[in-house]
Amino acid sequence: MAKKVAVIGAGVSGLVSLKCCVDEGLEPTCFERTEDIGGLWRFKENVEDGRASIYQSVISNTSKEMSCFSDFPMPEDFPNFLHNSKLLEYFRIFAREFDLLKYIQFQTTVLSVRKHPDFSSSGQWEVVTESNGKKQSAVFDAVMVCSGHHILPHIPLDSFPGIEKFKGQYFHSRQYKHPEGFEGKHILVIGLGNSASDIAVELSKKAAQVFISTRHGSWVMSRISEDGYPWDMVLHTRFISMFRNVLSRFKIIRKWMMEQQMNRWFDHANYGLQPQNKHLMKEPVVNDDLPSRILYGAIKVKSRVIELTETSAIFEDGTVEEDIDVIVFATGYTFSFPFLEESVVKVKDNTVSLYKYMFPPHLEKSTLACIGFIQPLGSIFPTVELQARWATRVFKGLCTLPSEKTMMADTIKRNEKRIDLFGKSQSQTLQTDYIDYLDELASEIGAKPDLLSLLLKDPKLAVKLYFGPCNSYQYRLTGPGQWKGARSAIVTQKKRILKPLKTRALTTSSTLLVSFLLKILGLLAISVAFFFQLQF
Repeated sequence: MAKKVAVIGAGVSGLVSLKCCVDEGLEPTCFERTEDIGGLWRFKENVEDGRASIYQSVISNTSKEMSCFSDFPMPEDFPNFLHNSKLLEYFRIFAREFDLLKYIQFQTTVLSVRKHPDFSSSGQWEVVTESNGKKQSAVFDAVMVCSGHHILPHIPLDSFPGIEKFKGQYFHSRQYKHPEGFEGKHILVIGLGNSASDIAVELSKKAAQVFISTRHGSWVMSRISEDGYPWDMVLHTRFISMFRNVLSRFKIIRKWMMEQQMNRWFDHANYGLQPQNKHLMKEPVVNDDLPSRILYGAIKVKSRVIELTETSAIFEDGTVEEDIDVIVFATGYTFSFPFLEESVVKVKDNTVSLYKYMFPPHLEKSTLACIGFIQPLGSIFPTVELQARWATRVFKGLCTLPSEKTMMADTIKRNEKRIDLFGKSQSQTLQTDYIDYLDELASEIGAKPDLLSLLLKDPKLAVKLYFGPCNSYQYRLTGPGQWKGARSAIVTQKKRILKPLKTRALTTSSTLLVSFLLKILGLLAISVAFFFQLQF
């Protein structure tokens, strides 16, 4: 009899977890507290308790080719960066294609997940749910927690003396929906993450003046990179990842290289945005408009707020901004698992001890996994898919986790590396490198591509895998879940990138000779690169 798996949440992590369960012959049941799929990416005009909330204009920061699931490319006519409604459309197509909706119980809230009395031998869980005022209990062989971490807003009011005197309006960015109603206002946005930047830019088109207050600054990137290609398709390559890993041993060089790369678009110091700790690989802000809005004064960058008065804000550098009407706290979220006991998953200082960001290391049986409780320096969608592929194979007994001692040692070492790379900020507690983590997960299930072998068997593909974008298709070339369309998806991705852009026919000159020479140089370069990598 197939093992029964409870999947909590029908957002992106929940949907792909359902598919992975079905692929492995497991029997999933998904509990979704709302009436529809999509989670974070389903915009609603009203903020709902217990559910992630986005503003109407949200557009993905990662491109479609780097964000799609590994055996299901997005339609080629989809734009490269997707409005939240378009991304939700993709998830609906995905759910229909693999017939996932039949496994979901909508408007059903999970109240508790507790170990079954014989957990030490069975590994089973008792899941209590509520729907239409009626409680039900069921026993499952495994649980996949896919509830997300953008639900409980973090508003550190204690860090803003005088907030109780402030006569204007203040709220968390979670409550922001659109710029209507803020015309002519003087607005202060606290924070400099992606949401803070998006909201500040949008409000600056309606408001009299917008200020952004940041403690540490941030690197800002455009979605458009070399030759107009999406940024993540240029930066997330195995070659660049290898190069960065080598440089990580030489912090001074790494810091200089990062500063040079990030300042290619504009000098961050001139705009008041330069990060305080320039050597840290913190998640950059992806925003095409922020520098230009600063350039012509619609947005002014300020230092940390040290005090608020009835109508003004006093900043760390001694400056004061008067007549502040609205404060938007884009200060992140607090992690919480209200349906789990602390003995299962404990949140302390907004951190959680999970083996490879997934498994509680102390459980007698590895039958509970957190999916999506991570913040990679790349697209979250391929990341959660590989997490789900590994978790379902662990549940099925096809993959085995190491001892608790080994898992704890790995978790401690991983946390130390995270702090070294990304710092101690609360916003960085889930941060991880991208390609290294994907490869790590893929290795667990035997799906990591063997580049040396491919170089001999299929050099054209090997070149694309090493120097081209590291997208999810690479993890369907071999191993369990192998997809026969993976190679074709990799070699034709450029066509899908350009398809939505080619809306005007142009006559182009022949570039066959240049293309041929570049291919020859590419083959020489990959040979040198592989040799260089082996040395390290």
